[in-house]
Amino acid sequence: MKNFFLQISALIFCATLSLVSCNTAKKIDANLPKDISERPADENSQKYDQAQLDKIKASIETEISKEKCTKANEWTFAPMGAKACGGPQLYIAYPKNQEATILPKINDYTEKVKAFNQKYNIMSDCMMIMPPTSIKCVNGKPELVNS
Repeated sequence: MKNFFLQISALIFCATLSLVSCNTAKKIDANLPKDISERPADENSQKYDQAQLDKIKASIETEISKEKCTKANEWTFAPMGAKACGGPQLYIAYPKNQEATILPKINDYTEKVKAFNQKYNIMSDCMMIMPPTSIKCVNGKPELVNS
């Protein structure tokens, strides 16, 4: 009978030991650093700032795309963004009737890109982007023409 109690005690001891050790491992894992890809982008990171610029650009493009291009003479274009060594990143077409709302947003985006380039010491190809010569409407969308 004494042998039976020893076996039961040993079994209970082993079960308790394994439960405690499993819980201990979970607690240790919780304190380990997470993978950097899982880390949320903080407001002072280049990745976060780039995402903010992308959102501004997308909102400008979305606003412009709401207008269908049927007559090219009702559209114009503007430089947008800034390369690190000067000049625009691109030219964007927009409807003349939206100039009062779109142009300030384009200029704001360009200034923010300049600040981003300076803050993060961005380098670019320094190739000069030539302004388009005209605009044509293709399938309801404006296309910049470079001749």
